[in-house]
Amino acid sequence: MRYLFILFTTAILLSSCKVFRSNLMLKTPKDFTYDKLVDSLSKNDYKIAVNDILLYKLNTNNGSRLLEDLTKNTGGSIRSELETVVESDGFAKMPLLGRLHVAGLATREAEQLMEQKFSEFYIDPYINLKVNNKRVIVFPGNGAAARVIPIANNNTSVLESIALAGGIVEDGKAYKVKLIRANPDPNQKPLVYLLDLSDIKGISVGQSIVQAGDIIYVEPRYKPLATVSREIAPIITLATSFLILYQFSRLVNK
Repeated sequence: MRYLFILFTTAILLSSCKVFRSNLMLKTPKDFTYDKLVDSLSKNDYKIAVNDILLYKLNTNNGSRLLEDLTKNTGGSIRSELETVVESDGFAKMPLLGRLHVAGLATREAEQLMEQKFSEFYIDPYINLKVNNKRVIVFPGNGAAARVIPIANNNTSVLESIALAGGIVEDGKAYKVKLIRANPDPNQKPLVYLLDLSDIKGISVGQSIVQAGDIIYVEPRYKPLATVSREIAPIITLATSFLILYQFSRLVNK
């Protein structure tokens, strides 16, 4: 019994180490300085990112289609939209315009840029642009429940993304939600914001607009007793069996 007590005590002391919490991700040290979460994050429009697929249509202001000569295929049908991919350098290749740098622009900003460029070829053009292939990764407090969420709307919020993932699970800490975002400067570390969604005050930070590639990580609640009992159960079973055999051998030898 003394050895079992020592074994159990040792397991408790080790329960805060990586041995028992090896599945935790994206940990931050206790003295970690989070980036400042400003109100403007809830007002920012979605920014076009690398690998986004852009679908756009060029029209005149009276609604007539102008790109029939560019969108006809061999079968004579007309595509209503043209598609291009934002390359790793932030540029997208488009008919007539060549390569335009669109990464980091809001959808409307990209439309205005394209309208300006197309005005060299057409009178008073306007662009209908939408971004496809947008997604955000949500860990709702349990790694097994992680979801990759497509962003259907340009102004999808953190709360909406979590709701699409099924909400925060029972073991998730609503008061410790990390929003991890790529830094505009690729040479700098990612931006990490800490959101407290545990009470109604969190509604403002929860309205922050997500960007492509964002990671929303709800830290899971740690259950040390359950974890320790699960981890050391095989050891206790082995030790108990050993003690029974030891006691039995002593009785036999008497």
